[in-house]
Amino acid sequence: MQLIGVYFVSAMKNSLISNFTKDLESRAELLSVLVAQNLGGTTAGSGAGTADESLDNLRVLANNLFNINGAEIQVLDASGKVLTTSKPSHADYVGRKNTQTVVSRALQGISDNEEYIIDDDDIRKKVVAKPVLSGGKIVGAIYIAASMSDLYSTMERINSIFISGLLIALVLTAILGVILAHTITSPIKELTKRATAVAEGSFNQVMPVLGSDEIGQLSHAFNYMTSRLRDALAQNEEEKEKLASILTNMSDGVIATDEAGKIILMNRRAAAMLQLEHDANGRDIVEVLGLPSAQHEDLLQGTLPPALLETGGQADEPSLVRVTFTPIHRREIGIIGTIAVLQDVTEQEKLDQARREFVANVSHELRTPLTTIKSYTEALEDGALEHPELGPRFVSVIQNQTERMIRLVTDLLHLSRLDSKEASLRKQRTELQDLLEDVEDRFSFQMQQKGITSRIQLDGELAPVWMDRDQIDQVLDNLASNAIKYTPEGGMITLGAEKTQDGMVKISVEDNGIGIPKKDLSRIFERFYRVDKARSRNMGGTGLGLSIAREIVLAHGGTIELSSELTKGTKVTFTLPQGPEEGGEET
Repeated sequence: MQLIGVYFVSAMKNSLISNFTKDLESRAELLSVLVAQNLGGTTAGSGAGTADESLDNLRVLANNLFNINGAEIQVLDASGKVLTTSKPSHADYVGRKNTQTVVSRALQGISDNEEYIIDDDDIRKKVVAKPVLSGGKIVGAIYIAASMSDLYSTMERINSIFISGLLIALVLTAILGVILAHTITSPIKELTKRATAVAEGSFNQVMPVLGSDEIGQLSHAFNYMTSRLRDALAQNEEEKEKLASILTNMSDGVIATDEAGKIILMNRRAAAMLQLEHDANGRDIVEVLGLPSAQHEDLLQGTLPPALLETGGQADEPSLVRVTFTPIHRREIGIIGTIAVLQDVTEQEKLDQARREFVANVSHELRTPLTTIKSYTEALEDGALEHPELGPRFVSVIQNQTERMIRLVTDLLHLSRLDSKEASLRKQRTELQDLLEDVEDRFSFQMQQKGITSRIQLDGELAPVWMDRDQIDQVLDNLASNAIKYTPEGGMITLGAEKTQDGMVKISVEDNGIGIPKKDLSRIFERFYRVDKARSRNMGGTGLGLSIAREIVLAHGGTIELSSELTKGTKVTFTLPQGPEEGGEET
């Protein structure tokens, strides 16, 4: 409205001034024609009467022809002297020259003469001057000075109207603005409050949709955003729980660090491996793992090689932990952290050590008889075969060593079949008393030679047991053979059987021989392990008897254990299930 008002007032002012000026010019033009008739007579040299009549006519024209409020009309002669004026207060101007520029220009024959003046009373006036022509000559001029007070009063009223309208419009605009702003800002404030609640973690916020306008579309978009955000966070929490469960239940330890090598995450398995009782977050991983401080720079650069750590294990046995370091890369940034995976390789190292020992033991066990056979064979080739005493003795030694190697290879093949589950069990109902009596009969001759007595102890009436008779016979033969070997003359061997509370059958072989030192009890069932290596080898043992016995008992679903006290005797006990089990053949 301000712009329209300025334009309108300016256009109105220009239009009013233009019309006012044109009106003055038209009147001045008409007056100049009428005045020309009277001035023509006065200038032609007529008589005094005629001149006075002309002046009277000029006065009448100036005073009565055009009644313009606040205007002054002057009739000038060719020299610029005022002949008459319509304004009585300027009667003294008559006979005096009007020296204004517009008058001078009109007397020179220029028709377009106008200007603005401000008189002594501070009244703005429009001045128009027209030449008076008679017979082609300039005989005078018409001078009109009209006040523009009414025109500017009109303009002031128009300005007042526009200002009033503008003020009314501003008031209405303010009122409507407040109302409209409230209708807009109220939903926005509500949306801001709910967005703040979402930012603080309350994702169940729902914004009411009150329409289909921009605010309604924004509310709908907010509800859709919160729904997607809620779903995304729920999925993120689910993935986080899965990851935490995986990390917690992993058999390997996991440690995560930041770009400075400080621990930011450690699962329970890693803490257990490193035997950390307190939270290690924030500590340097190099310090926690006990690595040399010089390797800290390698960790930051992602070039730290895998390490094998030794930590305190159970029963003061050290545990071996292999640590593998993997750097975490982020595009355009570089290494932002490290993941360390800890694997307990104690059992693996034990298995590797056992494998190495097994190979060494087999090699040693085979090398001794082979070396003996080679030596005696060379002696026979050198002529000992022809010697009546040495020949048969050397051949007997070669035969014994060959049988020893055959026993060793047979035991190894048996163990291999047991390890690979290739040896199927042919179970049958077996009376325990018959089983133990057969063992006693098989070794009666050897026990008589050493003066060893034997006895069988049965705990009441025992039901028959399902077992592979041949396999269990081998177990009992190994145990009885060991008992006879390590029991001095006059000793006692007891074969016993009883039923346990859990429905198993316990069979035992007990002697009162030399016994086994306590330090050797934990390894007694290992393959090729001998308490007295030289003595055991001389007695013809392969060192695999107890290992084979354990594998056979385990294949039956039982357990085996050995208790002994040095110089007081040894007792080996194994258990077997009472009834048949799946996986074995029954006959």
